[in-house]
Amino acid sequence: MKNKSATINQICETGIVSVVRAENSEKGFRIVDACLEGGINAIEITFTIPNAQTVINDLADKYLSNDIILGAGTVMDTETARIAILSGAQYIVTPYFNEEIIKMCNRYGVPCIPGVVTLKEMVEAMELGVDILKLFPGEMFGPSIIKTFKGPLPHVQLMPTGGVSLGNVEEWIKSGAVAVGVGNSLTSGANQGDYASITETGKQFIQKITEARYRYKIGSSS
Repeated sequence: MKNKSATINQICETGIVSVVRAENSEKGFRIVDACLEGGINAIEITFTIPNAQTVINDLADKYLSNDIILGAGTVMDTETARIAILSGAQYIVTPYFNEEIIKMCNRYGVPCIPGVVTLKEMVEAMELGVDILKLFPGEMFGPSIIKTFKGPLPHVQLMPTGGVSLGNVEEWIKSGAVAVGVGNSLTSGANQGDYASITETGKQFIQKITEARYRYKIGSSS
């Protein structure tokens, strides 16, 4: 398993996490293959789906850890976090700030990316050793909010999730996002069996993120 800093660095380098909702391992494999082909190797399997731990375990068995950054999302409690980690998750993503989940992840040396919406939550998470904070839901704010938060917290590393699209991803990166979390706007083609569209959309996201970082001279880890 990768160490904590290596996982964080890889997520920042890739610049995008694919939020995957797959009802079974077979669909999960196909979505992940499409994402990898499109250049996205950071994958988040959400616990909103049945038997998510089985999907994570099967993906961990299939792919080399150097080929994929496999995480678990919508983790609501410490029990689920531990199950996900033991199943092969390399990082944990939560929809809200929960100190106990962060401590559980620290115990296993696994990054936690907690959902935050306030400066207070950001500071408390950073004090617990969190490196990347999930700004959720992103559509509540819009890209300009990152500059606002970076006023008092210039070193905060934010990953907006929710409302990120091909139309605004460059603005999120320009505003200072170290990465973005993208779900339906990337993977919706899977619902119709159109996995090729996921690959193509993934390539477009990667291109836009790369171009924005170059244009605005933004490092991959801010």
